[in-house]
Amino acid sequence: MPTQLPESVERALRLVKVDFEPEHEQPAAGLVLAATAAALAGSLLADTALARLGPVMFPATRGYTHFRFSDYAKLTVIGVIVACVAWPIVTRISSEPRWLFFRQAIAITLVLFLPDLYILYKGQPGDAVAVLMVMHVAIALVTYNALVHIAKVHPATRSPRRRAAHAGGRARRRDDWDDGYGQDYTEPAHGYPEPARRYPGYEQDDPYEDYFRSASPYEDRRR
Repeated sequence: MPTQLPESVERALRLVKVDFEPEHEQPAAGLVLAATAAALAGSLLADTALARLGPVMFPATRGYTHFRFSDYAKLTVIGVIVACVAWPIVTRISSEPRWLFFRQAIAITLVLFLPDLYILYKGQPGDAVAVLMVMHVAIALVTYNALVHIAKVHPATRSPRRRAAHAGGRARRRDDWDDGYGQDYTEPAHGYPEPARRYPGYEQDDPYEDYFRSASPYEDRRR
């Protein structure tokens, strides 16, 4: 976490995979725009198909107000744009953005069901309200898949040295501490090299170990 938060808040954020430590590359802006265009086109097509299919399946809903393109298109465009703005934010705050975004899509869809249930309560036709709810589901599916597949995230490509720095360590190079006999040495906190113990046959009581742990400077040892 970049700043210290109360333990209860951190626990809640971890529960929903908000860790502010993404190790993936962020989706390119061009791909986000392309995904947004695809999500808008796909969602409007899905809504139009459902709005025309509704009166065919339920003749009593013919001429229903909310089946007009001007009625549902405006709300569809707003919802899709909000989702497409949210996706790059999710990819920056979570190391598992698809997990988090999928559950956000479900939660928002359930919230959008509330107005439909309200108009149903106020006396709107149940068949027509059911079609509106299916529209919400279709928009969520189209938008989610457009974003996660077109504006997808990729694993970050780091060099070994950069990966070690990211993990809080220090990358080692063979030629940094090489005694000339094939043994690598890393630089400890006190400034003197210590055996890296990379080789499976390295013994703890190596006769040269005390020599390399002596207090003399490293340059003197190589003379």
